[in-house]
Amino acid sequence: MPDTLSPPDTTLRFNELTLPCTDGLTLAALLDMQGVDIGKVATAVNGEFVPRALRVQTRLSAGDTVLTFQAIVGG
Repeated sequence: MPDTLSPPDTTLRFNELTLPCTDGLTLAALLDMQGVDIGKVATAVNGEFVPRALRVQTRLSAGDTVLTFQAIVGG
C-alpha cells in the first residue's frame, strides 16, 4: 500500500516515507515540514552527505532519496 496518493513522478523518499516533492523544495524546508530537530541529525541526499550550512540551498527533485541519521562525533 503506498504511503501517499501522489503520482510516483512527483515524489521523493524521506527515510521510510514517500512524500510529495514540490518545485523549489529545499532540504531545509523538508526537514522543517517533517518536524526534524536539525541540530541532532546529519543528512544525505541520494547517498551524498549534505552539511548543515548547505541545506537551505540544496534543492530537491522528484525521485530523490533523503536520509537523516544521528551524527557521530568523537575522537
